[in-house]
Amino acid sequence: MVSSDKLDPSEKDSFLIGDMVRCIMKDLSFSGKVVLVTGGSGGLGVDVGQAFLKAGASLVLTYYSDNSLPLLQKMCGQSKNVFLLRGDFKKEDDAKILVSEVLKRFGRIDVLANVIGGYIAGKPVTEIDEKEWDEMMDLNLKTAFLLSKHVAAQMVKQSGGKIIHVAARPGLKGTGFDAAYVASKSGVIRLVESLSEEVKSKGVNVNCILPSIIDTQENRIAMPGADYAKWVKPVDIANVILFLASDDARPITGASIPVYGLA
Repeated sequence: MVSSDKLDPSEKDSFLIGDMVRCIMKDLSFSGKVVLVTGGSGGLGVDVGQAFLKAGASLVLTYYSDNSLPLLQKMCGQSKNVFLLRGDFKKEDDAKILVSEVLKRFGRIDVLANVIGGYIAGKPVTEIDEKEWDEMMDLNLKTAFLLSKHVAAQMVKQSGGKIIHVAARPGLKGTGFDAAYVASKSGVIRLVESLSEEVKSKGVNVNCILPSIIDTQENRIAMPGADYAKWVKPVDIANVILFLASDDARPITGASIPVYGLA
């Protein structure tokens, strides 16, 4: 175990939050709760979905490509508490249909854990294509906006709910050669802050998490020489999301929670 005394301040915050969450997690139950996980087939989404399923939630998992369906079906097994839905949530009609279908099946949405996102970087601003810029804005920010818009409206009607988005540590400060990604993730942070102010009096909590590099197979392939031990594990991020979705996190809203691991 790493001692928190040996970490710099930003690492210490992430370390202590993770330690706190692990202590609480064993007591969390989502039995009777309807949880919507968007981007459920991704490297992080699978772990988030599994964590909620183990905690007893009635789970809705979304996916974008039919190629992802076998993975999700295998993950869910024969559970009757899982509902799989395909959608492209860069389109408002798909976001509307998603909410409608969840309500038809379960009657409410208690938690939205939005894990949809992507990464394009490596070019200076002077060389970023308009298409690349738009892709980052659509995939990271527009999806967060459209899902927030329609899910939050339902949560206000039912007088309660939790929304958790995945932003990113670089959303706090650009470092060069990542402007489109940084701008889109920074937008998610500001969206969370604004939406939180609008709905917190209605019993709806809105927060986001800020991962550093996530230890996924895709990232290992992209950065074969990196020190993976410093990267944050998907399962640890999933645990933080579960905590933010729980009643124990009722006092937390409008927050951007660091989940940096040791990176």
